[in-house]
This record gives sequence, structure tokens and C-alpha cells, in this order.
Amino acid sequence: MSSADPGISSVLAETRVFSPSAEFVANARLNAEKLAALHAAAASDHIGFWGDLAKQELAWQTPFRTVLDDSAAPNYRWFADGRTNASVNCLDRHLGARGEKIAIRFEGDAGTTRTLTYKQLHAEVCKLANGLKSLGVAKGDRVIVYLPHTPEAVIALLACARIGATHSVVFGGFSAASLKDRIEDAGAKWVITADGNMRGGNLIDLKKTVDEALAAGGKSIEKVIVLRHGGNAVSMAAGRDLWWHELLSAQSERCEPEWVEAEHPLFLLYTSGSTGKPKGIQHSTGGYLLWAHLTAQWIFDLKEDDVFWCTADVGWVTGHSYVCYGPLSNGATVMMYEGVPTYPDAGRFWKICQQHGVTIFYTAPTAIRALMKLGDDWPKQYDLSKLRLLGSVGEPINPEAWMWYHRTIGQGKLPIVDTWWQTETGAAMIAPIPGAMPTKPGSCTRPLPGIFADIVDESGTPVQGEEAGGYLVITKPWPGMLRTIWGDNARYQKAYYGQFDNRYYVAGDGAHRDKDGYYWIMGRVDDVLNVSGHRLGTMEIESALVSHPRVAEAAVVGKPHEIKGEAICAFVICKGQRPEGADADALIKELREHVAKEIGAIAKPDDIRLADGLPKTRSGKIMRRLLRSIARGEEITQDVSTLENPAIVKQLISKT
Repeated sequence: MSSADPGISSVLAETRVFSPSAEFVANARLNAEKLAALHAAAASDHIGFWGDLAKQELAWQTPFRTVLDDSAAPNYRWFADGRTNASVNCLDRHLGARGEKIAIRFEGDAGTTRTLTYKQLHAEVCKLANGLKSLGVAKGDRVIVYLPHTPEAVIALLACARIGATHSVVFGGFSAASLKDRIEDAGAKWVITADGNMRGGNLIDLKKTVDEALAAGGKSIEKVIVLRHGGNAVSMAAGRDLWWHELLSAQSERCEPEWVEAEHPLFLLYTSGSTGKPKGIQHSTGGYLLWAHLTAQWIFDLKEDDVFWCTADVGWVTGHSYVCYGPLSNGATVMMYEGVPTYPDAGRFWKICQQHGVTIFYTAPTAIRALMKLGDDWPKQYDLSKLRLLGSVGEPINPEAWMWYHRTIGQGKLPIVDTWWQTETGAAMIAPIPGAMPTKPGSCTRPLPGIFADIVDESGTPVQGEEAGGYLVITKPWPGMLRTIWGDNARYQKAYYGQFDNRYYVAGDGAHRDKDGYYWIMGRVDDVLNVSGHRLGTMEIESALVSHPRVAEAAVVGKPHEIKGEAICAFVICKGQRPEGADADALIKELREHVAKEIGAIAKPDDIRLADGLPKTRSGKIMRRLLRSIARGEEITQDVSTLENPAIVKQLISKT
């Protein structure tokens, strides 16, 4: 942003408002009055607010005396002189009242199912924890977890937490090179993996990838624990590799927990960095656990009989917070599914909801748009009457995708919690409290209690006006915040606090705020386009495209333009058959005019490319840097091995 151009313009108008039903409000854990009281408490005594909640909600072996130590800001320390254990908070404290309650319901890719009660989950965690100790794993050691999305992934996380080891999960879709880089950066000596897993009917050979990673580097690894799951033949290195079931067969079902300092690193989770080197985001035990616990309770209105399904893989922070730590610390029943939304057909998600009695469903906009593209007939085949709450996570959701979700899955009556957060924030930061506030399609609504957000220009001055956009920042520390970047604290300080002289946590997203104080995320600031002097958020242009009845999904990037500075290039996925020839030309013209009508001529795409799909990772994330290279006609140098469908890249290139 320049001084002459202080902000990002908001060009998308959305006026629809949806209030929760009287029945939902009457039964909600938090209503408007209780929510207002929480906000007031946080505003009047920010530090005391967090201290009171930590004492009430978590189990401590040694109570803390100091709530916040900000002497080394922005390296904040929360509850630092207290001692706790994440495994105890998720398991042991439930054994008396909920020992026989189902903790995890699991369905495999092929349809096999199993369940684990809290008592059974506790036993399996203790056995693995003892097994890890027998291999020399101790407090502070880093353990790489490279597993399919099965209960064993949760068991591995909690087993590490039980003995004070720091886990670092690597998503099973990452390549050997990516795995090697994470092993080396973390300095890990142990890997927990599986022979393989099925995903969409296809076998993924995880053990082979681990072997390739260790052959290429990762020399710190001493032992590899292999879960037998896929049934595929694997090579076992003598002296290094051992089977999960053999390791656990002789282990006790009791393991005394290692009580750790609240600031002890619970996990490292690597995210892509702008420099190309992955960033090891480091989260604490006490502060992270408190925030995951509270947000699971507040946002999802958790009840004793809920079946909570967050579709994210444990390899991502969403899986950490809302498959493992958040719901289990609340004593909830968690649904886990190994496969993809469309296998063996587009009704798989809805069939699972019916069969397992899912009451809370939390998924990504990419999945919603993909299922919307396939039509309403699939969900209509299944009984979704037990659903009472829907959620969205991962990126801003287009208003029309929100409306489809509301009408088709929510039967026009269920609240939708659209959540904004990041790996770095630990858990959701801006989201609706479903029993306390209306929602608006495409808005993540307001910051949660204890979270103080603002929107500022490039000088750090808060922006004014409904259409004024800028940098989304958090102005006060919170317990769930990342503590540092593993091994690179200078990078942490520069990346998240350096832009405004340590005054704010800088999210890297653009946003604007409407007259009701609702926040609207406009996409990554790096993705903002500068078109003829106007700074436009890509998300708003994408939303305008998706509001056209023929469009299922769109991704917008910029490419150089000698007059405008940047031209708008849109990759569009159509509902139904992709048109070709004259029909394609006609639709492209229609879409350009549609965007002009929706948000103004300045946002009319210069280049629209119709395609069968977008380059997405196996987690559903669109690789926008790859799209930028394609739009600009550049040579593709990015690693495409993690794409769900690498062949789509050739199709997109062939249309340039």
C-alpha cells in the first residue's frame, strides 16, 4: 500500500442476514447475554479473564501463579509456572464419568468401521507411550507422525503428549522431499508411520515415502514405527524399523503422565514459507490446549450427546485442534473418516452423517464447492435430520457456496459457523457464536471473547468506513498464539510482528468490517491485485464469479499488464459439462459482464479460463502460486507431487 492508496477496496456487497432459530437459542450453551458478559470480562481485565478460564477449564498438577509474562514480547509466555499434561486433560479426567462413552467413531475408505471408548483410547495411548519410552523417547524429544487419518494418528499425538515428547505431524500427502526437510529441521529421531492407506480407492504407500526420505537425508532418525493398515508389502530395515503391533504387544495399559511446564512445546507444525523453507510453527501445551478447548466448546455449542465431525486430516492444524485436542478435552465423541468426499460416489459424506448420527459437521469451502458442483440429488438421498450445526474452515467461503450449504445441507434452518484462523493462531479467532448472533453469508462475523482484532493501513493506523479494507491484525496476545518458529526466533519476530514495530500480530490477510462490526476476509494481502491503481481482494472477485448459476468454483490470480499494472486472470470450474468452442466463448463473455454487474467494471476479469479442475493439494488447498505461474506463462518449478490430481496442471497449461 502507498500513502496515496492507503487500503484495500471492498467491492462485494452482501446484505443477507440469518438468525438462529428460537429453539437453538433456547438450548445453546452461550446466548447473547452470556456472550456479552464474556466480552465485558475480557475488556475489563484481559489477563484476569484468561487466568480465570485456565483455572476453571484445565486440569493442573501445579497451579500457575503468573498468567502472562510479556517481558520478552513478542515472545509471550502464558501460565509459565504451572504444570499440566494434554493427554490427562483429554483422557484421564473423563474416565470416571465417560469411560464407556465413545471417544472416536471411525470409518475407513472401504467402509469398515470401528469405535474406541475413552477407556479404550486411554489404554492404547498408554501402551504407545510406554512403547516410545522403551525406545528412548523422552521429554522434549521430537517425534515425526506420518500416518493416515485413523484413530492411531490421535493415539500417536496423545502418546507423545503423555510423556512430554513434542510431536510434529506431516500430512500423508507430502512427498519424500517435504518429509525429509521436516525431519531435518525438527532434528527428530523417531518416525511413526504406516505401511499404507487407501484414499479414494487408491493405495498410498506411506512406508515407501519414508524410506525415500531417509535415503535422501533425515540421518537423525533412529527408529521407524510402522502401523499395519494398508496391507501392502513393505521393506523393513533391520535394527531401524519395527511394527506398531509388536511394539505395543508387551506394553502396560497404564503410563504415568509427564507433567510439563505450560510453555513446554506440545507440537511443531510446518507451514510453507515465502522463502521456500518450511516454517516450524511451535505451540505450547497450556495456552494452546486452553484455546482449542474453549473454542470447541463456544463455537460448536458442544453437548454431551453430540457426534462431532471435523473432516480435516490430523496432518493440519484444524485436525489437531478440532479432531484431537479441542473435542476430546471436552469429552466429546469425534467422527473420523479416512477417505475423500466423492468416493465411491458424491454421497459419501452424507451417508457417513446418516450412518453415524453426526450432529455437528465442519468442513472446508473447497469440499462444499466440489459437492455443490455435483448437485442437490446426492444429499437428498440421505437422512441428515440429526445435523444441528454446520461449520466452514480453511479459507473465506463464497456467499453462494454458503447459501447452498445452508439450503441443501442445513435444510434452511441450521446455523453455520464460518471460522477464520491460522496454523499460527492455534484455534479459531473470528467466528459466530451460533446461539448468540445472526450470521451473514461470507462473513466470519466478530472476534471471539478475549480476541482483540482491528484493521489497519500500512502505517498501522486503524482504517475507517465500511468499504475501507486493510491489514487484519490482533492487538493483544492470547494463550493459543504460536510461541516462535522452531530454531528461528528472528524469523518469527520479523514475520508476525516486524511490520508494525511489535505493536500487533499481523495475520497476512486483508479484511474489512461492516456497520455491524462483522469482519469480511478479503484474502491474503499477497494475493491482492493492483488494477489501474485499485487494490482488489481476489476473494471478492471469486465470490462474484461463483454467484453465477453456471459456476461451481473459481480461483483468481494476477498477471502483469503494461497499462493496468496487473490484469485479472480467473480459472473457472463450471457446474456440469465444461462448454467448448463458441459455447465457451459465450459463457466467458457472460461471466465478465456478470462480474461487472456484481461489483463493477474495474473487477471484470481480463482472462477467464474454463477448466475441469483446479490444482489442489490432498487437503483441498488451491495452489495459487502454481496458478500465477500458469497465468503468466512461466515455467512450472513448484513441487506438484502433493497435488490430488497432478494431470490438471497439463490441462491448464495447454489452455494458455
